Amino acid sequence: MPRLAELGHFGLFCNDMEVCTRFYRDVLGLQVTDEDLGLGIRFFSARPEFEHHEFQLINGRSVPPMKEGYKLIQQISFRVPELEDLVGFYRRFKEHGVEFDMVVSHGNAFGIYFFDPEGNRCEVYWQTGLPARQPFLTLIDLDQPAEQLVAENKELVDRYGTSGYLQPGLVANLIPEDE
Repeated sequence: MPRLAELGHFGLFCNDMEVCTRFYRDVLGLQVTDEDLGLGIRFFSARPEFEHHEFQLINGRSVPPMKEGYKLIQQISFRVPELEDLVGFYRRFKEHGVEFDMVVSHGNAFGIYFFDPEGNRCEVYWQTGLPARQPFLTLIDLDQPAEQLVAENKELVDRYGTSGYLQPGLVANLIPEDE
């Protein structure tokens, strides 16, 4: 069986190219690597020296924003290299009024779930390096000192890492109910 190495890139239809570009470029920090506005497409990369594009926006979304009840994608996730980067995005999102869904630990990762300007659910996450059976979901507070977050997460993983863990009340965020 042939193997895949990694996710290469994904494209997202949008209603407003400029609003979405400002969000993904100015808030998330992706770099615009190419565009053809005549065709209504813009390419972005977090690592332009390595990958021409990992993400693209395309004009022509044919349904209202997801906030209005339409489900198109479950989430778009971006990995960060260090916990400090995750905390930096948390602060940046607060400064820019980004709407949060939840800030959680999955045991093996800390994640910030949020919505882009068109209501698409996104995640920025940091891998903790700990093994944890999924689903594993508990709220965390990124205003706490990093050492405390890591220690509390290790305690939970030591206790529930082989069985998984769902903090009561968070299941709806993990698997949204049909409307």
